[in-house]
Amino acid sequence: MSTGFTDEAFAFYEGLQGDNSKPYWTSHKETYERHVREPLTELCAELEEEFGAVKLFRPYRDVRFSKDKTPYKTHQGGHTGEGFYIQVDADGVMVAGGMYAPTPGQLRDYRAAVDSEMSGGALQSIVDDLRAAGMEIAGDRLKTRPRGTSPDHPRLDLLRHRSLYAHEGWPADPWMADRTEVRKRVRTSWRRLRPLVDWGREHIGPPDFTR
Repeated sequence: MSTGFTDEAFAFYEGLQGDNSKPYWTSHKETYERHVREPLTELCAELEEEFGAVKLFRPYRDVRFSKDKTPYKTHQGGHTGEGFYIQVDADGVMVAGGMYAPTPGQLRDYRAAVDSEMSGGALQSIVDDLRAAGMEIAGDRLKTRPRGTSPDHPRLDLLRHRSLYAHEGWPADPWMADRTEVRKRVRTSWRRLRPLVDWGREHIGPPDFTR
């Protein structure tokens, strides 16, 4: 059985939520490396051929402009250049895919594509299929509607989005210690998310995870 995410990984993040400090991190860094970062790195390497290389985010928070000065992220995330995402935290494993933090130009392109009957209709079908498969549709949204948009636009809900992605996850469970099973589930979910990711790349370009 290949090594996936054991109880130590989830317990590490439970502890970090309660004590987000340098002393906690320093005393548990070996646990983080062995039970979080290493198995996640190996899992992503096994998925790279189909989905592209996964870049893991740094575990340190950027607190320069934040009121919250806790130094460490309470999850470990990774993303591909196309827009697939995976995350491990105290709750378990989560995967996602879609369009994150578009630039102003990308947001204009997104709304133009959604407004179009052909490309917008295609996106609506993709979103409907993902919902039907049990995935949650998320993203930053306007409370009202974009300026100049008719209140009875058939895809008004999509036009309100300033980012759009779908995600699903699994609670921490003993089966996650088997990397083969984790890989199978992540691969299945990412394949299901492929139409949404491809739509975004075609109509607005690749996501910018540096923003």
